[in-house]
Amino acid sequence: MTGADALRYVEKAGIVLASAQGPVARLSEVIAGEPIRGSWWGHDKSHEIYRVFAILGESPDILVCRLVLGKVTFVHRRIWPAMIRLADRFPPSWLARIKDEHTPRGHHRRHEVPYPQWTDAASVVQAEQMSDREALTVLGAWAAQAIRPA
Repeated sequence: MTGADALRYVEKAGIVLASAQGPVARLSEVIAGEPIRGSWWGHDKSHEIYRVFAILGESPDILVCRLVLGKVTFVHRRIWPAMIRLADRFPPSWLARIKDEHTPRGHHRRHEVPYPQWTDAASVVQAEQMSDREALTVLGAWAAQAIRPA
C-alpha cells in the first residue's frame, strides 16, 4: 500500500484505528492484507506498515489521536467538525494530536498537542453549524456508545 492509497482509504473510512482492536477498521491489517495476531511489528509487512503510518502522521488532512476508545486512531479532516462539535463529551486525552518524533540517536518521542490547539478555523465553523445528532451520525455507531451523554 502506498501513502496515497492509505490517504484515500482513511478519507473514505473517515476514522480508522492504527492497530488496536476496536469497533472500526484496523489500518495495520488493511496494509498487511490479513488479520494480524499479536504486534504488527512482528509481521512480514511491518516496515510497510511503519512507513504508511509515518506518511499519515505527516499529512495535514489526517489527525492522529486516540479518538476511538483511547486507542491510536487516524481521523480524516472531514470528520474533524463532528469531533469538535462533541468535544466536551470525550475525555480530553482522546482528542490530543499525537506527533511521533524519531531523534537522530534513534530514540522515539511522542508529543501531544492538546485539543483545541490543533483545530482549524474552517472545522470550528462547520462544527458550530452542525447539530449533536448530525455529529454523532458522522462519527458512526461506535461513538453513541463510547462518549458521555450531553
